[in-house]
Amino acid sequence: MASISLQRIIDKMKLTNLTPEIDITNIKITQPDINRPALQMAGYFEHYESTRLQIVGFVEYTYMESLEEARKLEIYEELLNHPTPGIVFCRDLVPDPLFLEIAKKHGIPLLSTSKATSAFMAEVIRWLNVKLAPCITVHGVLVDVYGEGVLITGESGIGKSEAALELIKRGHRLVTDDVVEIRKVSEETLIGKAPTVTKHFIELRGIGIVDMKTLFGVSSVKEDQEIDLVIKLEEWSKEKEYDRLGMEEEYTEYLGNKVVCHTLPIRPGRNLAIICEAAAVNHRQKKMGYNAAQELYKRVQASLQKDEE
Repeated sequence: MASISLQRIIDKMKLTNLTPEIDITNIKITQPDINRPALQMAGYFEHYESTRLQIVGFVEYTYMESLEEARKLEIYEELLNHPTPGIVFCRDLVPDPLFLEIAKKHGIPLLSTSKATSAFMAEVIRWLNVKLAPCITVHGVLVDVYGEGVLITGESGIGKSEAALELIKRGHRLVTDDVVEIRKVSEETLIGKAPTVTKHFIELRGIGIVDMKTLFGVSSVKEDQEIDLVIKLEEWSKEKEYDRLGMEEEYTEYLGNKVVCHTLPIRPGRNLAIICEAAAVNHRQKKMGYNAAQELYKRVQASLQKDEE
């Protein structure tokens, strides 16, 4: 199961640790969801998701302040007795001494941020969704072409890296070569990035390893990219029929998400980089509401009707 340390969240979100004496080395967050313990402050602990990061906003804080001392002791003991990875107080709110004392007793880290509650929640959920998203690795090359994430796949040695090199020379950006880490950050979105070891490198048979960032500058590389289109390269076969109109989209699936996929037959003389560019622009055009194949079909139908008249 994917996890992320509480210390990384503290560093990323610039949180203040209110309980530095508690050892947080081994505390891990395993799910991107968070919880606001409003009902728990009122004494309702059924279905309490204590394994989530807990967020205390102004509403919860003022309710805590309104409780009598005996009730505070009861609620705080019940709340902090659960194995919670951490509690974040937003708007620079400071927990009362009793809450702080009981948290230290049970080893629950208390953190603080100056950000508004809703803004902090949105930011931490978005970040955790990316970091804890389901992840697979595939063999291919991912390039940002006119803002479209194009994943080029195919058998080893078929020309994926060479196509990527030509695209980079034409002003597009490399995300990763050879190994693509794909994360499912939502039901519609897949994000691809490079493993740390191979980031910015391309392998060219006969030449070896080339550092794109050093060779072409920082404008030629990108850290991660949403995958919008898959281009599958394969050896041209006389026996196989290839789509020549594009009336119906073909799809491939990663982590349960469907992505538009084009199969390109490889023959000597075909400029793969230009074809990839055209595919990316055509895909972008379709997303904006224009489909060239459908436009051609309409023209043919109109021409046939005119001839019948």
